[in-house]
Amino acid sequence: MRILHVSDCYLPRLGGIEVQVADLIRMQREAGHEVEVATATPGEPLPGVHRIVARLPFDLPVHPFGTGHLLRLAAARRPDVVHVHAGAVSPFAWMGARAAVRAGLPAVVTVHSMWDPVTRGLYRGLRMAFEWERWGLVGTAVSEAAARRIRVVAGRGVPVHVVSNGLDVSGWRPAEQARRDSGDGPVHVVAVGRLAPRKQPVRLLRLLKETRAQVPPEVPLRATVVGDGPARAQMERYLRANGMTGWVSLPGRYSREQIRELLASADVFVAPAPRESFGLAALEARAAGVPVVARSQSGVADFVHPGKEGLLGRSFEDLVASVARLARDRELREAIAAHNRGTEPVATSWPAVLEGFDRCYEQARATRR
Repeated sequence: MRILHVSDCYLPRLGGIEVQVADLIRMQREAGHEVEVATATPGEPLPGVHRIVARLPFDLPVHPFGTGHLLRLAAARRPDVVHVHAGAVSPFAWMGARAAVRAGLPAVVTVHSMWDPVTRGLYRGLRMAFEWERWGLVGTAVSEAAARRIRVVAGRGVPVHVVSNGLDVSGWRPAEQARRDSGDGPVHVVAVGRLAPRKQPVRLLRLLKETRAQVPPEVPLRATVVGDGPARAQMERYLRANGMTGWVSLPGRYSREQIRELLASADVFVAPAPRESFGLAALEARAAGVPVVARSQSGVADFVHPGKEGLLGRSFEDLVASVARLARDRELREAIAAHNRGTEPVATSWPAVLEGFDRCYEQARATRR
């Protein structure tokens, strides 16, 4: 099958959408598909990558005439399906959907984000303006929590399926020699993500501070928050002001290999964002055998069930209590870790993800016919 992916952001950017789309393209090529991608992200030439770039401040991945360029690309390449990847606001991606419809091509739209009330209001207005329920689109979301919000806006004319992000689970399992006895040294709490205000990273530090207050002094704690971003300076000030620099570290951005090494020493992984559409970093931790603490209303709840793969909470206070409980209860911590190491999250395996998208492609093609 000839597949054309359209995404505002792509390599060399290394955000969640960019990495996931790149991995999907690689896996589809290995499965025998002819796969190309159109993106508004500038960068070095890559095989099968069409960069439709305008000179804009800060290298914004937007093109004012993207629809025309994408129409010409679609006419030249004639893919069997156009697969569009959108976040909360993705002008170039939606130009790709519009171009596919105008070219008479089947289109699948994957939304990688959790739509908040403002975003849902925006898309309701766009739906009324463009009547996209008549376009024959097939939608997907990366979790059931994200899909519920999209279905409310998309309407009955646009099916929205759940197709998880993919992960090579075997690549995240720690080697036997890398697993340490959780009784050795402090209980190690880990979080991974971009240090951006919308992710509420300072709130994460407050969570760690209140956890420390709920754990007996004889139970040592240490925490590592991996990532970088505009909130880093504020986080460093918070750590200094609250006397936390001795046990909480901010090492910056890590490569995948470094994150694997870090997770081998982790006892608890925290994913506190309430509007996490999927939580790839949490899935990596779960695959590495680490108990995960996350919001029950986030996409993490698709692969973390209370008492099995980790603990879930609806509120900030619930998360504090859950991290503190795991820090105090070594037996529970080790039982969850053993379960995570011994079972695989099947829905997030690449064979399951590829099969899910293949079904969506066939539905879009049938709708177009």
